[in-house]
Amino acid sequence: MRTYLECVPCFLRQALSAARMVTDDPAVHEEVVRETLRLTVTMPFDRSPPWMGQQIHRLLREATGNGDPYAEVKRRSNDLALALYDTLQGHVRGSADLFVTAVSLAIAGNVIDFGCRNRLDSEDVHRAIEDALNDPVNEVACDELRQAVEDAGDILYLADNAGEIVFDRLLLEQLPKDRVTLVVRGGPVINDATWADVKSIGLDSLVAVMDNGDDTPGTIIESCSPAFKARFEQCDLVIAKGQGNYETLGGGDPRVFFLLKVKCPVIARDIGCKVGEMVVRRNTTQAQRVVT
Repeated sequence: MRTYLECVPCFLRQALSAARMVTDDPAVHEEVVRETLRLTVTMPFDRSPPWMGQQIHRLLREATGNGDPYAEVKRRSNDLALALYDTLQGHVRGSADLFVTAVSLAIAGNVIDFGCRNRLDSEDVHRAIEDALNDPVNEVACDELRQAVEDAGDILYLADNAGEIVFDRLLLEQLPKDRVTLVVRGGPVINDATWADVKSIGLDSLVAVMDNGDDTPGTIIESCSPAFKARFEQCDLVIAKGQGNYETLGGGDPRVFFLLKVKCPVIARDIGCKVGEMVVRRNTTQAQRVVT
């Protein structure tokens, strides 16, 4: 997905919010915002928003000297989600359709997103869970995903955020675990999940795990490691979580299914849904809407 004009204010909001979360130093806040403005002036709008997110958060890490500014946020997110896990697993096991419920709850976990917010609100998480249980995802789309899983010999599951990966476990438990590889970011960016986050919740004992070799808050294939590129090329199915993966992988490869909670009006227009909706969507080749 290309970058739209509406994305520019969001870049600045994210840059300033992230800088203020990491440090109280106003000089650092100003440096990050000024550098973000400079990058925005020159960035090609045919690049996806996560490309710019990568630049912003590299700036933040350099300006603060902190290699993983969101480490504590990620730890708290994982702790919050782990405290809910037994209850969530009970909802799945007690449901009429385990797969649909697991998909719905996995998407509900996508609310834990510090690219769109600057604080963790447990009330928002509980509300997302309640919404997922009361109004689950479209069953037709979910059945299409279910069939794709049954047909696939090699499945890549592209994770999004820390905390959210606990919710992902509910869905991973419904998949053929010997055919699934969980993919995390190759380096810290925002609150996106990395190897350290997966190990901290023991998810690496459930399925195979690899990183993509890149610190983009999405999946830009050409920026990823040769090992990930090879796996992506040969796999039969990709389950891609979150808006960042939609923004970087949308518009082409039908092996990709997107699972996300829509938090941005630009993405809502692009998909053709409302902000707040839970989406299961197979990748398509349809032209992206042009919004100015």
